[in-house]
Amino acid sequence: MPTRQQSKAGTGGNRVSARGWRDRKRYVWLLGLVIPTLVPMSWAAVTATGWGVFWWSGPTLMLLVIPVLDYVVGPDAENPPDSALARLEHDRFYRWAIYLYLPAQYLSLLLACWFWSGGGGVTLSGLDKFGLMLTVGGIGGVAINAAHEMGHQRAESERWLSKVALAQTGYGHFFVEHNRGHHARVATPEDPASARMGENIYLFHYRSIIGSLRSAWAIERRRLARRGLSPWTLKNDALNAWLMTVALFAVLAVSFGVEVLPWLIGQAAVGIFLLETINYLEHYGLRRQQRPDGSYEHVRPSHSWNSNSIISNVFLFHLQRHSDHHANPRRRYQALCHAEEAPQLPAGYATMVVVALLPPLWRRVMDRRVLAHYNGDIRRAALSPRKARRLAKRHA
Repeated sequence: MPTRQQSKAGTGGNRVSARGWRDRKRYVWLLGLVIPTLVPMSWAAVTATGWGVFWWSGPTLMLLVIPVLDYVVGPDAENPPDSALARLEHDRFYRWAIYLYLPAQYLSLLLACWFWSGGGGVTLSGLDKFGLMLTVGGIGGVAINAAHEMGHQRAESERWLSKVALAQTGYGHFFVEHNRGHHARVATPEDPASARMGENIYLFHYRSIIGSLRSAWAIERRRLARRGLSPWTLKNDALNAWLMTVALFAVLAVSFGVEVLPWLIGQAAVGIFLLETINYLEHYGLRRQQRPDGSYEHVRPSHSWNSNSIISNVFLFHLQRHSDHHANPRRRYQALCHAEEAPQLPAGYATMVVVALLPPLWRRVMDRRVLAHYNGDIRRAALSPRKARRLAKRHA
């Protein structure tokens, strides 16, 4: 893994020679399997030490450990050479690093239900159960990212696995809305998942969650109507994904008792909150400009916030190279490239999630960066309608 010094002196995003090139992060990607195995690891740690604090391993890792490691290890802007992209794309090692997330994810979910219902020989206090809920919710939130990777692929098996990964959080409509809604409307007023400058993150969560749900249903209704079908069919990709969640929760409630249902609902809410917080920071304040005919300019790297922090990229499967993902939606995570044109966040996604939860701090850090990205012309930024006049006056 490159050090902070090596990264600064590296390629700066330029292609390196194909001769002798190898992916220095190849086996580092396996660190992504740490998150879905947090529950059995927490159980082992609690059993060994008797310290219930280990049930809080999820929030501790995601909100403290990863941000610190991001700072210590630093960024890496190296891109694979063009001639290596096809080889990277077809290397099944990287696919298994994603596929293995799912059995580990569901092992953690089953163990958590066992512990919430009083099994495992470990007595959990209410605080311990809450910490476990946050940990499981974090696993589910990152599982949405794994589902995001698989849902973009052509193989029907991977698209089906995407829905399986989403079942834990009940966010199955993401499979529809992200691929056919967000990617078409990103950085426009019509996209509920593109945050506006000055928009409070908590109001954004409401707008994005409700807006994406409505959009997914409308997309499927139109698709099925073209085939002469009602939306109330199992061929509705949003509906069948939601039914997977209903079936999953029903089986868990029957197996472990109805007392696990509040914890299952709570962990799903945590996972959704984590996803939507990442949505908030990915396109904050960025806007595709409208042409005279009313259409929008093509999506460019300048319409997504990026970061090259290695640790967050490993745990999120290169989600931070978001501009290249929008340019090449089916490109697998290991082949995503750094784009010089893309605006860069001051830290990795893990750190910026923490910053986003504190709106005054977020605005202090990010609003000036949005303005700088548009060379001080606030008219080109995406502004919260409620605050547009105030922001324009302040930054005129």
